[in-house]
Amino acid sequence: MRCVIARFPFDLTKSGVLESMRGIKPEQITGEAVIIGRRTYPVKQVGQVITRQDRRDFSGNEVLRAMSRLGFTCPGPTGPTDPAAAPRRVLTPLQQASALLGSPASA
Repeated sequence: MRCVIARFPFDLTKSGVLESMRGIKPEQITGEAVIIGRRTYPVKQVGQVITRQDRRDFSGNEVLRAMSRLGFTCPGPTGPTDPAAAPRRVLTPLQQASALLGSPASA
């Protein structure tokens, strides 16, 4: 797949990215990430390895877009965005007020 990262065109394949990241130890994740194989890497680390460019030369969004198009999972900073995950229950204003006030004390 052809993509542009930091104004340079790259022909990336899923197998090529897997090969490039083989043996690379993931750094600590503080923001956006990409799951490659069984490891989760920071987006900027992946971009640096696959493009051989300085991390300041490209944005994380460029790499995220390319990795998503290749079929890699790209969880956000708070965890994966899994549509199968249970949705959080939304409380009505009355339920919120009741929860804030707590249940009545028994006498």
